[in-house]
Parts: sequence; C-alpha cells; structure tokens
Amino acid sequence: MADSARALRLAGTIKKLVARALETEIKDPRLGFVTVTDVRVTGDLQQASVFYTVYGGEEERAATAAALASSKGRLRSLVGRELGIRLTPTLEFHLDAVPETAASLDKALHEAQQRDAELAKLRENAQYAGEADPYRHPEDDESDGADGEAR
Repeated sequence: MADSARALRLAGTIKKLVARALETEIKDPRLGFVTVTDVRVTGDLQQASVFYTVYGGEEERAATAAALASSKGRLRSLVGRELGIRLTPTLEFHLDAVPETAASLDKALHEAQQRDAELAKLRENAQYAGEADPYRHPEDDESDGADGEAR
C-alpha cells in the first residue's frame, strides 16, 4: 500500500500530464474548452479520477464527455509513458460540479442580501406595537411607592 503523500504527488503529476495532453496531443473536434480541476488517486495507485469542467452549455459538456471517453486509452498511455511507474492507473473522467454549486451559492447569497436590504428599509419606518422597552428596570423600582408596589 502506498503512502498518501506519494498518491498526492502522483495525482498532481497526472493532473499536469492530462491537461498538457488535452491541450497538445488530443485533436478531437468534440473536445470543448476543458479545464482539469482535480485528480484523485486511490491509495493503491490503481485508479485515478480526473475531474474537469467545460465552458459552455449541456451540449458542449456531452460532446466533451464523449471525446474524453474515446481518448481515454491514448491519455492513459501518454500518462504511463511520462510517469515511469510499474502500473499505470486507469483514468476515469468526472464532470466537476463545483462551478455549478458555486454559482447556485452565489445566487442564494445575492438573494439573501436583497432580502436583508428590503428588511432594513422596512425597519427604518417601523414603530413598536407597545412601549419601546417593555421590561422593568431597577431605577423604575426606586420610583415606585414606599411600599414597593407598582403603581
């Protein structure tokens, strides 16, 4: 079993090699504007999950996924040649959901900020339903009658 430091180093190297190969070696017209965001290698160094994002809509994502699936063997052989280790890990490509998640979080934060601004506007002209401070205070007790009862 390999240590996690070696797996992390191997993942970083695979990320660079796959990104460079997608840019220079793979000439598939279906391949869109791809960014390799992360690579995770299993502890036994047998499998590498490559996470990527694609600029564009659903159509570009599907075309890029098909291009990556068809060029998986070529990419694995290029990575294996450069790594120089005994067993080359198998490559699995996964569309990274981080950009969509970040966009939805940004949208939710923007909506919350707008609601806070609307609430602040409503608070500016708001008045209390009863007294501004409905609680008893020690100085109020002193001003009560001598017997300590409230008036």
